[in-house]
Amino acid sequence: MRRLALGGVVGPSAFIAAWALGAFTNDRQLSAIDDAISQLAHVESNTRWLMTAGFVTFGVGVGLFAVSVRTTLGATTSAFLGATAASTLAVALLPLGGSDTVDQLHGIAAAAGYVTLVAAPLAARSSLRRLGAHRLASAGVAATAVAAVSLGASLALPATGAFQRLGLTVVDAWIITTATLLATGRLDLRSSAWMSVPNTPGSSRR
Repeated sequence: MRRLALGGVVGPSAFIAAWALGAFTNDRQLSAIDDAISQLAHVESNTRWLMTAGFVTFGVGVGLFAVSVRTTLGATTSAFLGATAASTLAVALLPLGGSDTVDQLHGIAAAAGYVTLVAAPLAARSSLRRLGAHRLASAGVAATAVAAVSLGASLALPATGAFQRLGLTVVDAWIITTATLLATGRLDLRSSAWMSVPNTPGSSRR
């Protein structure tokens, strides 16, 4: 399962790299501040292959990560991550610009991916606390809050692209961190980087 957890590192990293590179290489004068990430995979964009590859790598990687976390972070977290992976693959298969129907389906898939992605860290909170990973659990709650506000703002305010990228990236960072700790075997009671040490009689702190 540790090897499968690496999908949570590779997938989000490739996704971020794709939209970051696409912002500088697209031929449609798309802005990372104003335009949604999916515009980079538009049927008329020269970066369609790049962003599609980013979507697919994210979907496959997070899908593998979802399988790996079922026993540690719970079935609900696994289900949310799996739904995110499936939705992202659907986004890749439904590029903008294909037709009005395709665009509508694309929007539905993207919305489902956003909602389930934002929900995943919150769903993992209880399991992480049982493992003793209180800091990682708190980081997940903070990521969910930032992502929810940012993605909501991307629908209602200017700078759609900036808000969208911020919301997705904070959760992607949480996934990458969690996946790294799982893959290296550090997400347990022996880990100190993300753990809080409980007070015990006779214990001392330095």
